[in-house]
Amino acid sequence: MKTSTSVAKNKDPILEVLKLYVTKDEWVLEIGSGTGEHATFFAKHLPQSFWYTSDVKENHKDIVDRLARENLKNVDGPVVLKIGVDDFPKKTFQYVFTANTLHIMSWKECKTLFKLLGKRLREGGLTFFYGPFNYNNEYTSEGNEQFDAILKEQNPACGIRDFEDVCVNMKKAGFRLLKDHVMPANNRILVFERLAHFS
Repeated sequence: MKTSTSVAKNKDPILEVLKLYVTKDEWVLEIGSGTGEHATFFAKHLPQSFWYTSDVKENHKDIVDRLARENLKNVDGPVVLKIGVDDFPKKTFQYVFTANTLHIMSWKECKTLFKLLGKRLREGGLTFFYGPFNYNNEYTSEGNEQFDAILKEQNPACGIRDFEDVCVNMKKAGFRLLKDHVMPANNRILVFERLAHFS
């Protein structure tokens, strides 16, 4: 069963932010659950929440193994979810959390995700995007610039997304930016709230 060094470093700071918002007995959809470490850690520390894991099929084994080992009653899944191919699970989600995914998706896939969030989250639902972002087309650190170069070398469609572009497209999908949290290691958590559905 795989473990993630980035999860080990970022799970506590992320949890402190999630504690501010995840206060209801509602479902949280995690997009790109990876090793399943985030979902199980957050589920333990936010016992009022119910976590639904998802990822592409090839990542399911690690999630299944971890969920079996942790045996938590408030974690479910994983379900197959590839943006642009699959829809969200047929549940009502109050929250959607995703970490370090926007920069490994193409921008087309990112925009598809934003539209899907607008269709599936009800008014007042929250989305959390964790990861690095650029501001005014500029990197926030030399490390992020180097990371972006590595991403684009591996796949030209990948790369750190611009904060402004994310906000514009989330607004089109029916969201407003609630808070931009500064996180360690030049990362952020962008919190978006779903507004009343368009008439």
